[in-house]
Parts: sequence; structure tokens; C-alpha cells
Amino acid sequence: MQLSVVIPLLNEEESLPELHHWLSDVLKANGFSYQLLFIDDGSTDHSWEVITALSRKDPQTSGIRFNRNYGKSQALHAGFAAAQGEVVITMDADLQDNPEEIPQLYDMIINQGYDLVSGWKKKRYDSVLAKNLPSKLFNAAARKTSGLKLHDFNCGLKAYKNEVVKNVDVYGEMHRYIPVLAKNAGYNHIGEKIVQHQARKYGKTKFGMERFINGFLDLLTIWFLSRFGKRPMHLFGAFGVLMFLLGFGFSIYLGIDKLLLDPSGRLITDRPQFYLALVCMLIGVQLFIAGFLGELILRSQRDKERYRIAAYTPQITDESA
Repeated sequence: MQLSVVIPLLNEEESLPELHHWLSDVLKANGFSYQLLFIDDGSTDHSWEVITALSRKDPQTSGIRFNRNYGKSQALHAGFAAAQGEVVITMDADLQDNPEEIPQLYDMIINQGYDLVSGWKKKRYDSVLAKNLPSKLFNAAARKTSGLKLHDFNCGLKAYKNEVVKNVDVYGEMHRYIPVLAKNAGYNHIGEKIVQHQARKYGKTKFGMERFINGFLDLLTIWFLSRFGKRPMHLFGAFGVLMFLLGFGFSIYLGIDKLLLDPSGRLITDRPQFYLALVCMLIGVQLFIAGFLGELILRSQRDKERYRIAAYTPQITDESA
């Protein structure tokens, strides 16, 4: 199978028949062998009934239904697990992504050797204040933090090698950062393509301003895991030692001042520097212990760690044996 198209959705009953017809026409016109996977993320309208009807008419169409709304990341995770195509395409179900882009995305994966190609909605038809401006700020922060020079991390239209989606674990709300997760997994040939964005035809957006807050928090998580996920002692240990030395320096200062400069003055415990030194030393010890425990946990899990073999050396034979 050449293509798997994974479409997560929530309450999109009006757009599904039109999207299915549009996708089928494009994929058949280009001679692809394909499957369409609709992932119903706990819709409360008649989306699942529409998907069921489409699958009965079209054997290349199937669906997965969640018993409640789990989020886009979980929907993509389920779709990736079921995807069989050599190339996996993800797109939204609201008709804002154009299926006509799929042949070029497929070509970039198969013939140009990309591991992942992310769409870039250079011209958007969303509200400037509600989506465009926050999206620009969000993408700028993501580029700075991740080192990936993509213009639109959150574009739903992306293409992947099947190998990539099988080796990237999408969880929480990390669907925004799949390119970063792929890069951290060793897939470095990541490209970008300008894609056509269309105005929403049916319904309304399912995402509010809170997605940008959650997005920045997830970005911090990604940054921390990519920088220190395998070596927590380098972060917690360094800060711990710094805080301890700061507190220890204050303690030495208080001791010298009490013994040599002011032997008959007020008690050390009456001075605010004493409590500052105590707090710094306690925090330093706690941070150091946190890093040490993190290293122990990682060491215990290294036998279970998943890794990807890039190549094998030729078999070595002993001619003298």
C-alpha cells in the first residue's frame, strides 16, 4: 500500500462526505493504492454514523471511534498504529487542508528522500487576533527552542515515512511537536512545503486560546526532555551544587563575621543571611538528590529503551575456521 491518510476529527459530520469524495477523487486520479482512516475523537454529533456509512460504501475507508474525547495526539497515535501505507499523510477533517497537495507530499517522501514533510499555511484564512498572531509567536518560540526552521509546526497537513510514525510516541498534546519528536528520534531529513489553506466551510473551530498556553508548556517539556531527558544530573546537579555553594559561602561569611569582627554582637540566628544560607543549602541538596534519583531511574530503564538501528555491517566470516 502506498498511502495511508489519517484524519482525526471531532464533530465534523457536515464536512466528512465532501472530504471523503474529494480525497477519493484525488487519490484515484493519481493511481495510488491507499487507505482512509477516520479517527473519531469522541464526537457527540453524527460523525460516527457518517464514517460507518462511508466505510460500507468504500472498502478503502475505515474508522476508529473513541468512547470519549481524548485529544488530537491520542487520535493520531491510534491512526499511526493502524496505518499500513508506505507514506502516511495526516490532515484535518474541516476541509481547510487541500487533498490536492497529497501527490507532491508523497513525491517529496518517496523521490526526494524526506523523512517528514510539514505543511506551511503561508496564507491563512483565520482570525488575525485569535489565531494568526498567536500562531506566529508560538512558531517563533518553537523554532528558537527546537532548532528546526519550520514556519508552521501546528499545520495538520503533514507527510511521513511509515517508519517515522511507528517510532515516534505521540502523547499528551505533543501533536504540535511531531517534527521535534522525529528529530529527537534520529530522523533529521525534515522538509517543509507551502500548502493551500482554505476558509472553514462548516461548523466552528474546536480549539480556543488555551491551546497556545498548553502549547508553550508542552514546548518547555520537549526542550527539557531533548536537552536533559537522558542526563538529568547535568541540570539538577549543576543547579544543586550552585545553590549549595551559595549557601555555604554565606555560612562562611557569617562565621568569620561572628568570630573575628563582631564576637559580642547579635546572634547569628537573628541575621537574615543565616536563613538565606540555610534555604540555599537545603534547596541545593534537594536538587542534587533529584538529579541523582533521575539518573538511577534512567539506569534501571535503559534495558527497556527503544532504539533504531540505522544499518548493519557486512557479515564477518573467519576464513581460517
